[in-house]
Amino acid sequence: MIEQLIQKIEDREYTVGIIGLGYVGLPLLWTFHKEEMPVIGFDIDEMKTEAITSGTPYIKHLGTEMMQVLSESDHCDATTDFSRLAETDAVLICVPTPLDEKRNPDMEYVEKTCTTIGEQLREGQLVVLESTTYPGTTEDLIIPILESQSGLTAGKDFYLAFSPEREDPGNANFNTSQIPKVVGGHTPEGLQLAKALYDVAIVETVPVSDTKTAEAVKITENVFRAVNIALVNELKLIYHKMGIDVHEVLDAADTKPFGFMKFVPGPGLGGHCIPIDPFYLTWKAREYDQNTRFIELAGEINTAMPRYVIDQTIKALNAHKKPVNGSKILVIGLAYKPDVDDMRESPTFPIMDLLKEYGAEISYYDSHIPVIPPSRDHKEWTGTESIIWSKEALKEFDAVIISTNHSDINYKELAECCDCIIDTRNSMKDYATTPGQVWQA
Repeated sequence: MIEQLIQKIEDREYTVGIIGLGYVGLPLLWTFHKEEMPVIGFDIDEMKTEAITSGTPYIKHLGTEMMQVLSESDHCDATTDFSRLAETDAVLICVPTPLDEKRNPDMEYVEKTCTTIGEQLREGQLVVLESTTYPGTTEDLIIPILESQSGLTAGKDFYLAFSPEREDPGNANFNTSQIPKVVGGHTPEGLQLAKALYDVAIVETVPVSDTKTAEAVKITENVFRAVNIALVNELKLIYHKMGIDVHEVLDAADTKPFGFMKFVPGPGLGGHCIPIDPFYLTWKAREYDQNTRFIELAGEINTAMPRYVIDQTIKALNAHKKPVNGSKILVIGLAYKPDVDDMRESPTFPIMDLLKEYGAEISYYDSHIPVIPPSRDHKEWTGTESIIWSKEALKEFDAVIISTNHSDINYKELAECCDCIIDTRNSMKDYATTPGQVWQA
């Protein structure tokens, strides 16, 4: 059977279903589509499926051309009808894996998705989880659900693999097809089939021994980043007290051609991966009576950074003989990183929440997010609109906090209009016009 399925892949007659059409699923759909694979996108959000059908962009950095091509394609479809999973040969799961209020894994989306897949599962299908999760998820959670719902046996009647997403929204140097894909199979046959599928569309596939190892790879990548970002954030606090510019230190250290990798400090962590994924390992490690001290310390440091930004804001306003209470403060950048419209886990939200507690009048500017959409964790800000950028508008604010350094921001104009700027991204280093105008945070 495997040989026949691989032949279907090579003949481009193998239908790929992708569940979850967000920042991971939509680029993946496009990547397989470009290779002439028939694709069906599934999502519970009708807005997304209708947008693909009509060619309407809903993720800004992916552009309009891609959406137009998908809408006109004869081998791409998008639907909220999950009974059509029966039409697919492979089902790739790209749904959220957030944390609950106790910072434990919230697997609700994965569980519901697997239940739905199990109801439609047929012999020979391949199921691949791409969502980041803890080691052991495929074996301990997904297989029991699929088997109980379908009456089929994993590895015998259908195939399973884990291949973690490695998306970096807005990265102009790497898209989905250019990033090597780690793949772990539940059985050798599952690995063989999943590798053959990804080989069609991805520059390189990296096979590992099993699904648990593949799950650990993604966790390790994000733990590495979280810990190193926490390290430079801590260095920022220390060097600030010493009167040393941490950015100058990091730039100079980065000239060493070996033994150093540059990370940059900021106002906290954002995005769906780095602030969340390491705690999946922390949770799983408890099962083995292991402590994750580096991960938990990194989390404490990174989570505390918005409070540091507020402390610097208080000092900056005090230097201008103004209290936070009643001051009009503009926060620049709602997205968690430059030049995207992704606001998941953005540190800007806790910054605005803290400012509100202190009685400040808060506005924000972000050309990528003109209106704050509904979200799970920041409902009170839903519907708030970005200011319209102008010199007149900027002059109305007592202080400006740069939380995200979008490339379309006119920093020179900002310096001309505002005399109290709290800079968390080192964006104003070449634009300050007067002493005490820019405060590093």
